[in-house]
Amino acid sequence: MSQLAARLAQSTLELCRISSPIGHEGPIADHVERWALGRFPREAVSRVGHSLVVGRLDDPRPTVALVGHLDTVPAHPHDGPPRIDGERVFGLGASDMKGGLAVMMALAEDLPLRELPVSLALILYEREEGPYLESGLGPLFDKVPELKRVRFGIAMEPTDGLVQVGCVGTLHATLKFTGRSAHSARPWQGENAIHKAGPLLTELLARQRVEVVHAGFPFFEVMSVTLAHGGRARNVVPDTLELNLNYRFAPGKSLEQAQEDVRALVAGRAELTFTDLSPSGRVCADNPLYQRLLAATGLPAASKQAWTDVARFGEWGVDAVNYGPGETAQAHQANESAPIPALAVAYEKLAAFLKGTG
Repeated sequence: MSQLAARLAQSTLELCRISSPIGHEGPIADHVERWALGRFPREAVSRVGHSLVVGRLDDPRPTVALVGHLDTVPAHPHDGPPRIDGERVFGLGASDMKGGLAVMMALAEDLPLRELPVSLALILYEREEGPYLESGLGPLFDKVPELKRVRFGIAMEPTDGLVQVGCVGTLHATLKFTGRSAHSARPWQGENAIHKAGPLLTELLARQRVEVVHAGFPFFEVMSVTLAHGGRARNVVPDTLELNLNYRFAPGKSLEQAQEDVRALVAGRAELTFTDLSPSGRVCADNPLYQRLLAATGLPAASKQAWTDVARFGEWGVDAVNYGPGETAQAHQANESAPIPALAVAYEKLAAFLKGTG
């Protein structure tokens, strides 16, 4: 293991040892703030709640932002302790995305920031793993509006070492089917709300993913029921059933269009309420800094078949992509881990890009 890889592994392990499930990001935000204030002038560190911006945003050079969330999903009951085992770091958030945070912080420590062709900023924020409207990025951009002048952002989500462009949008909707209670020995005296959902569920079972090619990249539109609640007792015909429908839709489709797709599927068969709406992310293939990222690193580009804050940045007019050292298959898993060699690769690739070398 190289010295760089070992250093990044230790930094990732240190971050994993700081518990930061969504809603409890205070300790890790304090840790990052102490780190930043020990290395940067006070005026280059801004904190809003448990979110931070590190770097000057008034530099005449184009600003590139490395972006990472501080929170994780809640811990799994059978997670082992954070540790290094062989060539992997184990710990909640190792791939999603404390390994990425470690790389961000190391780059800010090591690079000659005043000599770079770009101005480097770090954006570290709370509450990414929750509803769209509760993310810490919104208040951060409200309090630090200069962030909207960032020329290019790199969200360091796990991407398996690829540059992933754009992202699918996502919405959640509650479908409420209504029937009439009865004794289950005499179901004809009632109307079974769960049975009423059968035709729609059968349609979803048969529904194939829909490939949409946008800006030359394939994205897949999918609809899935992810939660179901209904019934009062084993011997009572249920009078209500509520389903959570999650729709993932391709870039280029508006939230309004996505909602119309769901309305067309439901076709009046259930009461429909939209509960969480997140736009898709723009594919910024025409951004010169994106093109330079690919040229300097030799990394392949692919579509992002998930939602990330690339979409939120796009809503504010900031082009961004996803690139990070973590593994997508490890995100949100029990005993989460990240590959140590990939930490060093991500550091070296981003250093080459930021220094303007190929």
